[in-house]
Amino acid sequence: MAISPFEELLDAEADVDAGGEKPVLLVIDDEVLVRIVEVDILREAGFRVAEAQDADEAFEMLRRRPEIGAVLTDVDMPGSLNGFEFARLVKQGWPEVGVLAISGKRQPAPGDLPEGVDFVQKPIRSAALVDRIRRLLPPAI
Repeated sequence: MAISPFEELLDAEADVDAGGEKPVLLVIDDEVLVRIVEVDILREAGFRVAEAQDADEAFEMLRRRPEIGAVLTDVDMPGSLNGFEFARLVKQGWPEVGVLAISGKRQPAPGDLPEGVDFVQKPIRSAALVDRIRRLLPPAI
């Protein structure tokens, strides 16, 4: 039986209470199927994962959930911010949060990404994605 978005949100919130010592990875992608695959890969690798569909939802989660240790953001998103702009604002407001930008369409131009933000081109192998994320997240307390 499929899990509703509401049940997924409850599961994510329960993760916070059950294992608050592990940092959370926030995955931001407006393409639902792509986000589902990314989230599945990362959860199977043992990460605690939250998800958002755009920068506005992601900023709200960053404000509410201090356990977020890293974000994986798509570059091309609807709304007022693309992934490069989002990464810049995350590094300004949450400098301790690791950021990995990902795109199958665009490469960053000089100055698009702030120092400390990593970039990968889609498609990326699952093992390589997991490795890149592991390098971004702070160690569990």
